[in-house]
Amino acid sequence: MFFIKILTARPVHRLQCVRQRFLSSQVNSSEKTLDLFRQQYERDSWTNITPKILSHLDRNLHLKQNHPLSIIRKKIVNYFYGAYLNPRGNPLFSVYDNLSPVVSIEQNFDNLLIPKDHPSRAKSDCYYINKDYLLRAHTTAHQVELIQAGLDNFLVVGDVYRRDEIDATHYPVFHQLDAVRIIPQDKLFERNPELKVFETSYKTHLSKDTSTISECIDQQKQPCHTLEAVKLCEHEMKRVLLGMVKELFGNKIQYRWVETTFPFTQPSWELEIFFNGNWLEILGCGITRNEILDRAGVDNSIAFAFGVGLERLAMVLFDIPDIRLFWSTDSGFLNQFKDDKIVKYKPISVHPQCANDISFWLPQELTLDTFSVNDFYDLVRTIGGDIVEQVTLIDKFTHPKTGKSSLCFRIIYRHMEKTLTQAEVNVVHAKIGAELIKEFNVVIR
Repeated sequence: MFFIKILTARPVHRLQCVRQRFLSSQVNSSEKTLDLFRQQYERDSWTNITPKILSHLDRNLHLKQNHPLSIIRKKIVNYFYGAYLNPRGNPLFSVYDNLSPVVSIEQNFDNLLIPKDHPSRAKSDCYYINKDYLLRAHTTAHQVELIQAGLDNFLVVGDVYRRDEIDATHYPVFHQLDAVRIIPQDKLFERNPELKVFETSYKTHLSKDTSTISECIDQQKQPCHTLEAVKLCEHEMKRVLLGMVKELFGNKIQYRWVETTFPFTQPSWELEIFFNGNWLEILGCGITRNEILDRAGVDNSIAFAFGVGLERLAMVLFDIPDIRLFWSTDSGFLNQFKDDKIVKYKPISVHPQCANDISFWLPQELTLDTFSVNDFYDLVRTIGGDIVEQVTLIDKFTHPKTGKSSLCFRIIYRHMEKTLTQAEVNVVHAKIGAELIKEFNVVIR
């Protein structure tokens, strides 16, 4: 859905399954196994993790002292520490920030009621270790295991991995913070004990089939819940989350709640704020699907959950223009952020772009529809690394006589810390072309 030295006087509970030291990351296609966090995984036809992605494992930017992502994390954690206290005056929420990013298909999808045919499961969207394991696509993947461990108020923060486009706001590795709060019936209706969480006609149903999720679209409530329970839970959730956003952006911020849908919550909302003349989505949230609580062994309770991207918040609050900057080790960048304060980023320098186009014919067996653009993006990232600022598809067509398909991409190169020469860029660009021929059997035009 996380901790560090936030408030040393306040206890932070940890699971024993915390991330172990990343020792090896061999992904040579000739190797039959992949070693990650002292565990060995068999490679198979689903394996699509790249050396570039593996190089980001165990970087833990959200735990780096005075890093913008860590500053945002601390502010959110401290807010929840103050918003919820137990009868002894200690923080009610526990925090998990070092769980292994390697999760099972069950954790990442099945436990969260994500249908078997949902597009987010595709190889083109996720980094698979093999058919059974992947790098988590969201920190929500840990939700069920934590609930099963007996936790009812917790936050999780960590790195997540998704195959995505290349531009200033997208990166294959980013950081999320998720939270869950489970409210028992006697706590929810402390002042009205005659009210109930569940409708009297509700019966527990533990089917593992998630195919009917698309039919469950009632934005008012889930069939099992009473309207009173949903409205009380919704009121608390929105009050707390709005308080968190005001803590970050100020009390005068304009906001609105927008109805949406998520597989694991119903009803669901996104919170948007009006910032610098535009409406900006800040977080997603909702009432947890009761099937999730049911399968985790939770009775007579209702829950809410939310998730937020740390990069999205940090880019807005610190005025950071390019998501690649978060991975910079340049002291000119890192030394701007001190004492856990939000300050506006000052460019360390402005370096010119270099733009090169690459166009190619796809082999006969591939079409514009069957060629995975994310495969191309991964190849570009692997060869070009973080000097690639943006990749844009600028032309595509199918030859009317041969039936062959052609694609043309524009690759923008720019180093964050020095000026690139066109000669340097040409060398990298040529390597991308050569690897493209080798990997996909294309013909460069």
